[in-house]
Amino acid sequence: MAGKAGARQVRVAVIGTGGIGGYFGGRLAAAGHDVRFVARGAHLEALRRDGLRVDSTAGDFAVAPVRATDDTRDIGEVDYALLCVKTWQLPAAVAALKPLVGADTAVVTFQNGVEAPEQVARAVGRGAVLPGTAKIIARLDGPGRVRHAGGPAALAFAEWDSSASERVERLASALTGASVAASVPDDIWAELWSKFLFVVPFGGLGTVTDAPFGVLRSRPGTRKLLVEGMTEIQHLAAAHDVALPEDIVARTLAFLDQQPAEGTSSLQRDILSGRPSELDAWNGSVVRLGERTGTPTPVNRYLYEVASVLATRSADA
Repeated sequence: MAGKAGARQVRVAVIGTGGIGGYFGGRLAAAGHDVRFVARGAHLEALRRDGLRVDSTAGDFAVAPVRATDDTRDIGEVDYALLCVKTWQLPAAVAALKPLVGADTAVVTFQNGVEAPEQVARAVGRGAVLPGTAKIIARLDGPGRVRHAGGPAALAFAEWDSSASERVERLASALTGASVAASVPDDIWAELWSKFLFVVPFGGLGTVTDAPFGVLRSRPGTRKLLVEGMTEIQHLAAAHDVALPEDIVARTLAFLDQQPAEGTSSLQRDILSGRPSELDAWNGSVVRLGERTGTPTPVNRYLYEVASVLATRSADA
């Protein structure tokens, strides 16, 4: 069966049916592709019983019936495995990959951060990994329901060497036919590092101050800290032979200035609510990679240490 837009059908496993996996996997399923969702608990029960409901600024939609399981052995080999879990969930997700991966399977990483592709590659080999990024504001809104609140709802991915292979083009075509903005960047690593430079400084600073975007960008002192934190990551990217645009910091600040003043990062919300967070893969990653390359990261180190204290305190409360 072909997708609604005529793209050749793809067989996809979505590991992590939260905001990202539910939205993009749901779009593919609604377009007629063979999509299997991995979920658990009440969310899995609701998917099996009622299907998937997505409330979206781009138009609400539903998928029913939904093929969902908590065991990847029920799925078998697929064309694409979309890793849509948070970074702290990655080890369990990688362990679940084996039944899904055949000789031609591509595993697409959509984690925030720059270390996830290598983590996955250690398990399945670099040749199986398509590094990617997801740009969307979406969350699980109860069992079987996803809420897409904004953002470009776009995916970008490529081969490890940034090339656009046949399998990359096939996935991009399937997503485009499913009303998803999908692109193949000239440099996927610059794409990953650019997003990293955006989310990490304001995530850490927002956490330690418990302040939204509007406050962080409007106070001269906190705006300067954002600039310094972003500049550290720009230098760190260069140490990894990733060439970011010279004006990347100014461009990122301009983008931040366009975001809702009351907005906060997922890192901030998770830590201050006592939930597991991506702190280790955000500011912690900057510190680790800085130590390895001899790149100074004093702002991100400070944010990481203070946020770590807050994370421990919130988890114990």
